Amino acid sequence: MALSVVVTLDTEIVQTRNEERTELESLEIQLLLEAIYQRYGYDFRGYAPASLKRRVLGMLPTEGVDTISSLTAKLLHDPNSMKRFLVALTVNVTSMFRDPEFFVTFRHKVVPMLRTYPFLRIWHAGCSTGEEVYSMAILLQEEGLYDRCRIYATDMDEVVSKQAREGIFALPALDAYAENYQKAGGLKQLSDYYTSAYGSGIFRASLKDNIVFSQHNLVMDGSFNEFHVIMCRNVMIYFSRTLQQHVHKLLYQSLIRFGVLGLGSKESLKFTPHETDYEQLMSGCKLYRRIR
Repeated sequence: MALSVVVTLDTEIVQTRNEERTELESLEIQLLLEAIYQRYGYDFRGYAPASLKRRVLGMLPTEGVDTISSLTAKLLHDPNSMKRFLVALTVNVTSMFRDPEFFVTFRHKVVPMLRTYPFLRIWHAGCSTGEEVYSMAILLQEEGLYDRCRIYATDMDEVVSKQAREGIFALPALDAYAENYQKAGGLKQLSDYYTSAYGSGIFRASLKDNIVFSQHNLVMDGSFNEFHVIMCRNVMIYFSRTLQQHVHKLLYQSLIRFGVLGLGSKESLKFTPHETDYEQLMSGCKLYRRIR
């Protein structure tokens, strides 16, 4: 009986300590995010808490610290540590012609509408390392629209934005992308668009002629133009509902009437402030035309 009581007390003590640690970590993360906002201007305060906490804790051994408070101090005093933090916190998983059926639908449903405009402005918001930007450039070139368009490729992470600008990708990755390209309705071979050298593929300079790479924070920065097409795919899946609504408002304000918005396969307009302002171009495909 006494042993049972001791075990129960030990369990309660462990549970209490775990709860206290969880509360302390939550407080530390709040202070960390506020410090980053005040020091660098990056606002992660609206990110989904569970994903955010997992990534922050994963940074501790990388940065050689034991607590979130120690990480905060290091980020404030070491800009290089902050750069590594941005890379760890932002999700840069992408590929060329990702979800090929999306690009097939874009060719069949969106391209005919784009032909009616004398000049096109396209925004890739959260472009990451640029795979989808080059996918769009290739598609538009094959459809005869590239010469009269300007593609704005933006990301909050300056490191990945620079990588996107270089247009250099590992050959094994490009070999995998080639299959997506064919499934997406490609008219040539993907290898026709890059030159192989030293185990990498370098995309032709002509594909970059009408692309502007720059830094833009969807959370902090406002609209900077009116666009015929906005691609914001798999960017908001880790945002909180409040932050998603904020970004959707920005995208809506940046899109011309009858312009097209492209979202990721796991993203939706449902329960956003502008749900009724769009019509879906094809069932099952996350391409929407602004109608209001």
